Amino acid sequence: MRIDKRGVLTGTWNLSGNQACAEGALAAGCRFLSAYPIPPSIEVVERFTQRAKEVGAVFVQMEDEISVLAAVLGASWTGKKSMTVTSGPGFSNMMEHLGLGVMLETPCVIVDIQRAGPAIGIPTRVGQGDMMQARWGSHGDYEIIALSPSSPQEMFDFTIKAFNLSERYRVPVAVMSDAYVAHLKEKVVIPPAGKIKIKPRRYYKGRKDKYLPFKRDKDFVPRMVDIGAGYRFHVTGLTHDERGYPIMFEECQEHNVHPLVKKIRHYVDKIVEFQEVETDDAEVVIISYGATSRFALKAMEQARKSGMKVGSLKLITVWPFPDKRVAELAKKAKAFVVLEINYGQIVFEVERCSYGNANVAFVSHGEKGIDNIEDLLSTIEQVMKEKKVRKGIIEYRT
Repeated sequence: MRIDKRGVLTGTWNLSGNQACAEGALAAGCRFLSAYPIPPSIEVVERFTQRAKEVGAVFVQMEDEISVLAAVLGASWTGKKSMTVTSGPGFSNMMEHLGLGVMLETPCVIVDIQRAGPAIGIPTRVGQGDMMQARWGSHGDYEIIALSPSSPQEMFDFTIKAFNLSERYRVPVAVMSDAYVAHLKEKVVIPPAGKIKIKPRRYYKGRKDKYLPFKRDKDFVPRMVDIGAGYRFHVTGLTHDERGYPIMFEECQEHNVHPLVKKIRHYVDKIVEFQEVETDDAEVVIISYGATSRFALKAMEQARKSGMKVGSLKLITVWPFPDKRVAELAKKAKAFVVLEINYGQIVFEVERCSYGNANVAFVSHGEKGIDNIEDLLSTIEQVMKEKKVRKGIIEYRT
């Protein structure tokens, strides 16, 4: 076992998605984890705490998920790369402090291992029902970044990516995993520390008496300093000026809040990622994310063997949504088939971006077992037979 000073466990390992997530966080430089135990995310905490002493990391269990995210935000402002991990009910509790993190422009990572809901639901059953909550769960106007891994390797890679994005845009970033991927064990390759790209925090380097915590660079992102380092500043969830002092006028709302949106929207082309397979000639494109992507590819391959022109669009970045690419594909494909482990969330985004140019069909995955692809193949066959574009979402049942 080789562990360098940065805590990178270089080598090839058989890890679960949750274990890979913890290793990705440590490799990214995360040294503070706060969480309240909730399945199916507990193994992330277990792995992190097992390794914490080796790398000088800290874990704090709070009394609930509300205080958990408050602790993560506070730790980030002291200079620590910080993270929390939770599942559906805990994610709901975090929404108020998610909004605070957005307003304070605090880099941090929130890992949501999704399970069935609503309320307590079935803690052991896989789900993808939190996707819209990740985008719209807190109140007010803001933008968020959310990634969706489909394998233990991607749990490692995307956790690092999430930290890099959070530092680059000073925004909380969500890793929207699910119970299937979290508990799946596969080979995970962890490269040497020197080959892992880490985005450093953008610190202010001028005179201490000239520091303004919310003065923006040209890319709308302010530079940070660490609390306790001798700088004078104020942070508040209220609308504030560049000093961080509350000013509750309409002009200040525009000055303060609009950049929270612009710093993401203006850089969508740099943030959004997806993977395409066989879309050049596809008449039907399967859109999937997370665990569903594994079975979308199997269905695509089987459909192609049967002579059907089917492609795959796997979402890596779910938020911001890849509007442009979906709109482009809608102009040449006959239909989209959207595969989700819920009763319809991202499918509405696909319909919105299709602009009526392609049919949009929805398959609620998992009702007959997550590895079942028969419903998906049946839906592909039926949309291939459609003669015209229908209004609304086509939901087929076999």
